[in-house]
Amino acid sequence: MTKVSIGDKAPDFTLPTDGDDTFTLSEHKGGPVVLFFYPKDDTPSCTKEAIGFSEKLTEFDAVGAKVIGMSPDPVKKHDKFRDKHNLTTTLVSDEEKTTLEAYGVWVEKSMYGKKYMGVERTTLLVDASGTIAQAWHKVKVPGHVDEVLAATKALVE
Repeated sequence: MTKVSIGDKAPDFTLPTDGDDTFTLSEHKGGPVVLFFYPKDDTPSCTKEAIGFSEKLTEFDAVGAKVIGMSPDPVKKHDKFRDKHNLTTTLVSDEEKTTLEAYGVWVEKSMYGKKYMGVERTTLLVDASGTIAQAWHKVKVPGHVDEVLAATKALVE
């Protein structure tokens, strides 16, 4: 499984979201889309990242960008996560992991010597034509949202 990279067409998907809706990537051509892939709802780094994107959502909105968080957690868990932390970003559920695999972010990980499959924290900036304009792999959360926002603003200027 290879990761998508800058210049690749973003694989299209339609998946369920929090709030009992669906999100289809191809319906959002014409404006940038920030896809942030995260391992699990309500864990420390994932929570900080989701809150960070939510806090800056009006700035992303101002440049016409959609911000979508994706993890393999079920929609019900996304709803609880959203409500608990007052999240305003859309959270997409990929329980089947087909989209996570298509983007190359469902990977073998290792913790305390044990190997397991999980999401590699990754953020992709998809431009108005549906092409990956920027990619951040193995994201470290501090400062990340500001970096993504700056790249998004630069893309639309």
